[in-house]
Amino acid sequence: MADADVRTAGPADADEITRIQVSTWRTAYRELLHPDVLDGLDPDTARNAWRQTLVDGPAAVLLATEGGVPVGFCASGPAPEPEAAAADGAIPDDLADTVLVSTLLVEPRWGRRGHGGRLLAAAAQQATLRGAARGITWVPEADAASTAFFRHAGWDPDGTVRTLDAGGIPLRELRLSGSLDLHLTTAAAG
Repeated sequence: MADADVRTAGPADADEITRIQVSTWRTAYRELLHPDVLDGLDPDTARNAWRQTLVDGPAAVLLATEGGVPVGFCASGPAPEPEAAAADGAIPDDLADTVLVSTLLVEPRWGRRGHGGRLLAAAAQQATLRGAARGITWVPEADAASTAFFRHAGWDPDGTVRTLDAGGIPLRELRLSGSLDLHLTTAAAG
């Protein structure tokens, strides 16, 4: 494998982040999302949203590269109350110490080379330096690969689920939660 790295993304990376997102969704989620949703992904809208995030936050975005080529990214930041709340709406006592990994994508053609694990580890390290101790993420229930990845890192379903409208088709998601003291294994390196 060529040199692999993770670095902080900047506004100039918005085009590559958008390319990775659109390409990965259209490849990896074709069985989970209605074709109209995937066909309707607007790269210009996504690019503008990523530029704004990269300039104003609130998420920090990390970019994985291999041989200098961007291959994946991770966006994480303080967990908003609605994302961290229990199913009954109760806000957890550790909300201030909780980070939301809102997006972690590696292009499928670059998968199984450790990029996902490096991204998650770097995001966890950044969050820990800011005082966070716990992470959460939402994963489509039918996305066995992503669920397995996070479980290998020590994050498990916490019993909270939600259903999103994905182009008129319900998309059930599980919330996974765990310590930022990750226990990545070779299988989780993604």
